[in-house]
Amino acid sequence: MGRTYIVEEAVGQYLANIDLQGKAFVSGLLIGQCSSQKDYVILATRTPPKEEQNESLKHPKDKLDNLDEEWVTEHANQVSRMLPGGLLVLGVFIITTLELANDFQNALRRLLFAVEKSMNKKKLWSFTEEEVSERVTLHICSSTKKIFCRTYDIRDPKSSARPADWKYQNGLSTSWLSLECTVHINIHIPLSTTAVSYALEKNTKNGLTHWAKQIENGVFLINGQVKDEDCDLLQGQKKSSRGNPQVTCQSFDVRVLTQLLLTSDHRSTATVQICSGSVNVKGAVKCRAYIHNSKPKVKDAVQAIKRDILNTVADRCEILFEDLLLNEIPEKKDSEKELHILPHRVFVPISGSTVMLCDYKFGDEAAEEIRDRFIEMLDQMIHIEDLEIAEEINTVLPTHQQPRMKFERVSNFECSH
Repeated sequence: MGRTYIVEEAVGQYLANIDLQGKAFVSGLLIGQCSSQKDYVILATRTPPKEEQNESLKHPKDKLDNLDEEWVTEHANQVSRMLPGGLLVLGVFIITTLELANDFQNALRRLLFAVEKSMNKKKLWSFTEEEVSERVTLHICSSTKKIFCRTYDIRDPKSSARPADWKYQNGLSTSWLSLECTVHINIHIPLSTTAVSYALEKNTKNGLTHWAKQIENGVFLINGQVKDEDCDLLQGQKKSSRGNPQVTCQSFDVRVLTQLLLTSDHRSTATVQICSGSVNVKGAVKCRAYIHNSKPKVKDAVQAIKRDILNTVADRCEILFEDLLLNEIPEKKDSEKELHILPHRVFVPISGSTVMLCDYKFGDEAAEEIRDRFIEMLDQMIHIEDLEIAEEINTVLPTHQQPRMKFERVSNFECSH
């Protein structure tokens, strides 16, 4: 028996409204959450067309074999940054004309594996053996309106397609649970003189990987308590007259405790090395995750917020490097200190849902740029007044200010570790 996908009705309406506009096909991403019993799809977004594709809409001779995998995977990478903890790209969809209906399966399979490989390449964490490893492909024939839903095991490159159920439900995420926490980080990354040939970005990634292990091994308090990972997250919550927990817009406060010192059963040796410099990533990080309200487990909630912490720090550093490259900002060779303010996080609500999506904003970026990115990447029209700037410095109450995340590079020093 295949997996079951519970899909927000608005997703079905979105897919039905996509107009091929003379093209042979339209591709896109399916976004949602995995669980052990079934998966939830709360959003779909079409792949934005390339400029040259916009100019050639009157020549619908493309075959699915010519699907631009690189363009689709880059779209998936960009979209994955805009997803809070608990949400991920669950799969891909393609809407085709009747003539191409028989060619879709191989193209979809290649696309699914390419997307998954690209997104996982830059993550600071890995999927566990216990997690669901199936991802979904959805093919819709624009002429007959027939839907073909199949899954592949992404851990097995040779896996064959399995049929899956695709079921719509109204108001799927209207009462999902949110978990929120603020993590204060101060990551020190030495840059060894023996690694001068490495790019700064690669050195930073290596340093973040070491920090990620501390987060992975941390203790997570939910509403001030350590809960057994196999317990229901909603255990002890009040129930309504129908027997269902009252969970509408319910939020959990999460705190992270990381180990500072090694225990006595761990041995280590200190080394001293000459370094060309160091990178310091520090500040307060606002993290948020969402989880379905159908008997969620504590371990699933902890995993969701944990991965949001790792993703948001890694994504901000990556966005900074892209910005430096795009604007051709040279490294300050003769300066002892180089300081960059990392982009801060903004959240945006999804209509008819308690789930919010996110994006990152540099200080000189206008809110209109965030709006345009949501239109391009997620095909979502948002209102600027709905933007929630999570990490804006509070100028009214200085004692409660959260230091904005900074990326600081220091040159020429000797380090020990």
